Amino acid sequence: MRITLAKTAGFCFGVDRAVNMAYEIAEKGCDAATLGQLIHNTYVTSELESKGVRTIEAPCEAKKGETVIIRAHGVGRSVYDELAAIGAEICDATCPFVKKIHTIVSENSSEEVPVLIAGNPEHPEVMGITGHCNGEVFVFNSEDELDKILFENEELCKKRIIVVSQTTFSQNEWKKCKEKIKIYCTNSKIFDTICFATRQRQDEAAELSKKSDAMIIIGGRHSSNTVKLKAVCSENCETHLVERACELKNINLSHCAEIGVTAGASTPSAIIKEVLLEMSEKVMETANIQVGEVPSAAAITDDMDFSAALEASLSSMSTDQKVKGIVMGITPTEIQVDIGRKHAGYVPMDEYSADPTANAAKELKIGDEIDLIIMKTNDAEGTVMLSKKRFDAQKAWVDIIAAEEDGRILEGTVVEVIKGGVLVVSNNVRVFVPASLATERRDEALEDLLKTTVKFRIIEVNKQRRRAVGSIRAVLKEAKKEAEEAFWAQAAEGQKYTGVVKSMTTYGAFVDIGGVDGMVHISEMSWKRIKNPSEVLEIGQEIEVYIKSLDAENKKISLGYRKDEDNPWEILKKNYPEGTVIEAEVVGMTTFGAFARVIPGIDGLIHISQIADRHISKPQDVLKVGEKVTCKVTAIDYDKKRVSLSIRALIEPAEEAAEEAVEAVAEEAPAVEAVAEEAAE
Repeated sequence: MRITLAKTAGFCFGVDRAVNMAYEIAEKGCDAATLGQLIHNTYVTSELESKGVRTIEAPCEAKKGETVIIRAHGVGRSVYDELAAIGAEICDATCPFVKKIHTIVSENSSEEVPVLIAGNPEHPEVMGITGHCNGEVFVFNSEDELDKILFENEELCKKRIIVVSQTTFSQNEWKKCKEKIKIYCTNSKIFDTICFATRQRQDEAAELSKKSDAMIIIGGRHSSNTVKLKAVCSENCETHLVERACELKNINLSHCAEIGVTAGASTPSAIIKEVLLEMSEKVMETANIQVGEVPSAAAITDDMDFSAALEASLSSMSTDQKVKGIVMGITPTEIQVDIGRKHAGYVPMDEYSADPTANAAKELKIGDEIDLIIMKTNDAEGTVMLSKKRFDAQKAWVDIIAAEEDGRILEGTVVEVIKGGVLVVSNNVRVFVPASLATERRDEALEDLLKTTVKFRIIEVNKQRRRAVGSIRAVLKEAKKEAEEAFWAQAAEGQKYTGVVKSMTTYGAFVDIGGVDGMVHISEMSWKRIKNPSEVLEIGQEIEVYIKSLDAENKKISLGYRKDEDNPWEILKKNYPEGTVIEAEVVGMTTFGAFARVIPGIDGLIHISQIADRHISKPQDVLKVGEKVTCKVTAIDYDKKRVSLSIRALIEPAEEAAEEAVEAVAEEAPAVEAVAEEAAE
């Protein structure tokens, strides 16, 4: 691994000037306060507080006779007036570049000439610039916000306007905004007020990030220039922002051969040194590199290329790296070993295995021989620190190299999704798999691979940089080809499969039936009409299908999903023959009749002449949609898929039965009377 520190990392001129002014006042022992945090760094602000320089958030908190330090961000005119009225002494540490912007807007703006400021409206620097403007002020933090301002304030395009930017504004965004203003505001006067140091810092960070596998940005998370540095570098490589060295423990850099480091304008050199020192130790742990003593923070100078310091520390590395050790004792914190030297050897428990579930007490016993690598020799104490984990990793690296040569398939676990691909750990070695080679299809999400076991081939190895690149797709394609050949060797129409829905279109769904995809047309999904396959199926669903037809030449498979026993016409034939009386729901109206739901999937027609026993002009005179009616199945045409229904057919038999009953009563009446007379006599 190589670590490169950017030349422009750390305090810029304005911040350095402000910090020095504050320390000078503190050394004099004066009552002093900074208006807001002097810089976005708790290390500096805490040290100033320990020297008696307090922090106030508003001018009204200042005391009479107290020296108030105006930070590099600057403040508006009213703040100076308020401090003067209180009787406070003013130490103006405003950055000269910011002062220049104050002069520009103060001298060029007026009630008729508004000011447009590119920057964060809540940033102290922008608030200070606003306080020196003489008319309307509009602040935008992006091209989109500028568009909104111009759209909502059309008069700006006709007026003379002044345009400035926050000193730490993004260069790329500033270029886009300037071009837009030149097009729409022809009377604008644009001042390039991005600080030269900021511009240089961003340019260098961008170039360094293009050459690096990862970037570490050191600085406060609330610092504008630090946040913009992270944004610039994130476009080119994996980027992490840290405020202190302790945050590095949560960052994995083992897959990186080139690491770039830069720092925001508010980051002291002491913090940069602290982070670099921590990184040097992290590099030694993750890169399987054996070194002598780690260079101390004091040994790392401001103008020193840290990668050179790291290389220098490797010069004392022992050539006898690999040794065999005999287990002499096991404690909860270490394994004591004899390596055949006068030094006592020990293996820290976190250097025993990369597997977090490994248990040395259960896996080892006194007298076992294990392979180790020397990590550090301490002649003063007569000890040697060793690592079994690193020996295993080196051995695994040899296996990776061999796998590229012989083309063998390896197996590993996807441990992380990073920019541009995924990281797979195989036998404790991290292998990078580009996104284009991680899945069978490019539209598949990489996140679905996380924590899954995958098979892959090694396609590239850089022995000098200890980097390996693998391909999961290569193995998937081979497996798919084998599955296809096996399928076509025995496939036949009518065969049934359990498949998984892989994707859907408007006309059907593609189903994986064991390494081969077939298509279920939308017409084969349901016996009722559907508008979209999603009404019946969903991606990932497991379904039973059968082969309807095969095209071996073009490798196309047509699948069936709906079953004959679910065919509503078969159900109708079995359960609802002609003459059946049913209760049906009216589902539609036409001029010639009404449609009623016989069973799901089949609607029958009640012709207008069959709705009532009298003449009606339209079906709506008697029926309405949603109404349930009792009707009779009068005819079924299975070829044309038509069902005829009749309400009238049930009305007429009822009337005929009533008439017959009346006639029968009339005929029996004389006989009843005769019986009654006889009884009376």
